Amino acid sequence: MLLFTGNVKYTEEIEINSNIDTLTVLFDNPYNMKEYMEGIESYELISGELRETGAKAEITVVMGENKIIMIEEIITNNLPEGKKVTYTTDGVYNIVTNRFVKISNNKTKFINEQEFEFKGYMKVIGFFMPSAFKQQSRVYLKDFKEFSENR
Repeated sequence: MLLFTGNVKYTEEIEINSNIDTLTVLFDNPYNMKEYMEGIESYELISGELRETGAKAEITVVMGENKIIMIEEIITNNLPEGKKVTYTTDGVYNIVTNRFVKISNNKTKFINEQEFEFKGYMKVIGFFMPSAFKQQSRVYLKDFKEFSENR
């Protein structure tokens, strides 16, 4: 018998032709998400200070006919070494750690670590479609690369 815990973990990375300082500034501005994350409709700070540990925001994402409301909470923010955030929505708890590593003066590695914890019906989706989550992360990294390299 196969037992699915409801968790999916993976790491994706991409090299970006830009310096680490520029990437850190671009990435750490949550209002830039609309520029490289398709479907982001709004980002609204609901408590705490922008970019600071403990800050919470409501993010509205439109995917096809569906509108998803997520709550983002910053756990730690020590960019470029790391920024850990959580996203919570119906049936999904997502822990994300993003890091930037300098390769050279104008080349940086962007590392994205994801952990999903699923509940209820979302366990079924997580079980049958874990590759969809990885694919979406790859798209976001590629889109951030294009956004940052074309600035």
